Amino acid sequence: MAQLIQWATSPWGQTVPTHIAWGLMWVAVIGGLFFMIVHSLYLIVVKPPKRLAERTGEAGAAGIPERVPRHSLAARLFHWIMAASMFTLLFTAFLPKMGVQFNWVLYHWIAGCVLTVAIVYHIVHASFYLDFWSIWPDKIDLRDAMNRVRRFFGKEAPPPARFAKYPLENKLYHGVIMLAGLAVTVTGLFMMKRVRTGIFTRNPYLFSDMTWGLMYVLHGLAGVGLIALVMVHVYMGIRPEKLPITKSMIFGWMSRDFYLEEHDTGRWVVKRPDAKAKEGYAASDVD
Repeated sequence: MAQLIQWATSPWGQTVPTHIAWGLMWVAVIGGLFFMIVHSLYLIVVKPPKRLAERTGEAGAAGIPERVPRHSLAARLFHWIMAASMFTLLFTAFLPKMGVQFNWVLYHWIAGCVLTVAIVYHIVHASFYLDFWSIWPDKIDLRDAMNRVRRFFGKEAPPPARFAKYPLENKLYHGVIMLAGLAVTVTGLFMMKRVRTGIFTRNPYLFSDMTWGLMYVLHGLAGVGLIALVMVHVYMGIRPEKLPITKSMIFGWMSRDFYLEEHDTGRWVVKRPDAKAKEGYAASDVD
């Protein structure tokens, strides 16, 4: 534990944690690179099936438009604002540890405030205006995951199912980054009490030294975890087979061909264009 966490002695003689060992930053980077290499090799060996030919007749029958709406403008703005604030937080947190000196504290807490506002907005938006449960794993996801594992080890199992709006991998990633994001946000807001920001009255005695230390450790662990998570997210976003999903976060829609190849029209229902014009985006169409 002493190698992962740095300790100090308080004025009262108590041994308290101060922050994580910054070498964990490189552990996160190596972990992210390791995932990229393993995933790339896996896709070379196990190529995903192409299933578009099976679905061409389904498009006309269901009246699926050529451009399938996926993300509303509000959801896209949230995503890119969150991405900008997240990159700013990571650069301002870890570049000084690499020897790049600048007034990082100012930019760090400003980016943290932007991220906090974006997260609060997203919670409200997702809870009341979107299909809240579309991003959480369901029984079909779990059953399909078990079948995929069985097929990978050469056992008999049903063929892979098409996805709902979000594949299980996306849902699991969302859950992990949600926990890491909330950890850095909540601890970061409390840590702003230790610096002069003009927003909160500075009060370094709000918590005991032990509590402050544990808070800094949690903030640091979540931060280095976000390094690997962001690396994986960027890597998946630029892979050729995932580019249609990335483009949908820019333009708001994906092609009908990609929708039919990857998604189950019963689990992610896309309304006809005429119905959408009358009712606006369906809840399942915007996130």
